[in-house]
Amino acid sequence: MKNAKSRKPARKKSAARTAKRTSSPASRVALKGTVPRAKRRAELRHIPWNSVEVESLNPLLGRHFVVGQNIMLARVLLKKGCIVPEHSHPNEQLTFIAEGALKFWIDGKEIVVNAGEVLTIPPNMPHKAEALEDTVDYDVCNPPRADWMSGTDAYLR
Repeated sequence: MKNAKSRKPARKKSAARTAKRTSSPASRVALKGTVPRAKRRAELRHIPWNSVEVESLNPLLGRHFVVGQNIMLARVLLKKGCIVPEHSHPNEQLTFIAEGALKFWIDGKEIVVNAGEVLTIPPNMPHKAEALEDTVDYDVCNPPRADWMSGTDAYLR
C-alpha cells in the first residue's frame, strides 16, 4: 500500500475555467458592469404642465401627458359636447375631474363624474364618455398607454 503522503493532491479546477464552460454565451461576451442586474432606477423630473405641448386630437379634444417609469399622467381638455367613443385598453385608469363634468357609459351604467370626483376604470372594461361642459380631466394610467405615446389612438382623432 502506498503512503498517503506520497500521493499528489488532485488538481483543483479553476473557478474561471468552470464558469467559462457553464455560463451562457452572453455572460462570456459582456464586459463586467455593462449588463444591468436590476431595473434601471427611475429618473427624478420636475415638469410644469405649460412646458408640455397640448396635442390637438380633434376640434373638441386636446391632451398632454407625462410618462414615468411605470405610470402615465394625462391632462385631457374636452369642450362641451366632445364624445370619447367606446373603447377599452389593458391599462388600469383613474380619472379625476378637475373642472367640468363627464358622463360615462360603462359596465351597463351611466355615471356622471363631476369636478372633484374620481372614477376608477379596471383594465379591459369598455367605456365611452361625453363632456357635459368644458372639462379638465386628469387620467392616470398604469402601465402607460402605448397607443397614446405612439399616436395610434385613431378612435380619438
